[in-house]
Amino acid sequence: MQKIKPFLWFDNNAEDAVSFYVATFKNAQAGPILRCGEGGPLPPGSVLTATFTIGDIEFIALNGGPLYAFTHAVSFVIPCDTQAEIDEMWAKLTADGGKEVQCGWLVDKFGLSWQVVPHNINELLQGKDAEGGKRAMAAMMQMKKFDIAALRKAGGFDN
Repeated sequence: MQKIKPFLWFDNNAEDAVSFYVATFKNAQAGPILRCGEGGPLPPGSVLTATFTIGDIEFIALNGGPLYAFTHAVSFVIPCDTQAEIDEMWAKLTADGGKEVQCGWLVDKFGLSWQVVPHNINELLQGKDAEGGKRAMAAMMQMKKFDIAALRKAGGFDN
């Protein structure tokens, strides 16, 4: 059993968010939905929580109202093996109102922060040597979506 589960507070669109994440990630599926009954915090029949998994991680989405919103203080990292995977995840997560941030960060249409990064980002940013590391870091600071080939070149791996 998973000992720690991310619990995500949405205003009133937890079910829509779950549908979006299940459609976005290839290895995701929706789980049980808890609906409010009489005397609950929401109208009877309303979704209170919706569970979903991405890979081996179970998430719980709550319709908690407008009291709290997501910030960049918490984000989820998606390590990608190829540029095509980065491009695909970036396009899906920025669709319909998502926003590009910087250095591989984005905010999806629900306000949740994600980092879409090459799986070997630490190696790329260290460069082939100290000068390559400086160039790779400088190149990264100019990027929104990561470009693996540009980071490799800046880091001295493809020279």
